[in-house]
Amino acid sequence: GEQYTDLSFFTTDDAITSDVADLFNELTGMSEPPRRLSRALVVAPNRLLPAVLEQIDREAAHARAGRQARITAKLNGLSDPDVVRALYRASSDGVEIDLVVRGICTLRPGVSGRSERIRVVSVLGRFLEHSRIYRFANGGDPRYFIGSADLRPRNLRRRVELLVPISAPSHRRMLDQILDLYVNDSGGWDLKTDGSYQHRTGSAAPAQVVLAR
Repeated sequence: GEQYTDLSFFTTDDAITSDVADLFNELTGMSEPPRRLSRALVVAPNRLLPAVLEQIDREAAHARAGRQARITAKLNGLSDPDVVRALYRASSDGVEIDLVVRGICTLRPGVSGRSERIRVVSVLGRFLEHSRIYRFANGGDPRYFIGSADLRPRNLRRRVELLVPISAPSHRRMLDQILDLYVNDSGGWDLKTDGSYQHRTGSAAPAQVVLAR
């Protein structure tokens, strides 16, 4: 059968658990998409896209001000036009961007003057990747999120999806390790400016092999 990899999160944080309770109450008791303002979670279809764009634009502002600015993300699809345009703007403003995108990606990396600071790699292997991780350097006060949402119109605009912030140092170190393994995966496929993929030929163990040990 198929085997999936994902991330789970257990917490007693009152802000997050209250948001989860509110979300399920809305899903089971209303015919409208969730609209309640969250304390910690970021929920689609009404809140997630603006929040993602805000995070990207904040990185661009940090870069313009000469502060630390970097975006690193692991996801399965990137095709929302507003997100792609925001990433282009951030790259032009000086943000370094590393994206691990397993499947569809409508962004073109490495375009001079537009996306020359963006790198995209696809990682395929024995397991079907399902985890989504978003890390924003935020001028030295980094923000981390995990969740269910790809950066595609259907996820951001037409589904109930969520991202949860991760604040514990030990959890953040774990996410740093995962992102580093996948960004530098020896068997990854680098997306080129012309839309083709180039297979890496490194000798180190691929990310999935390292994490399965």
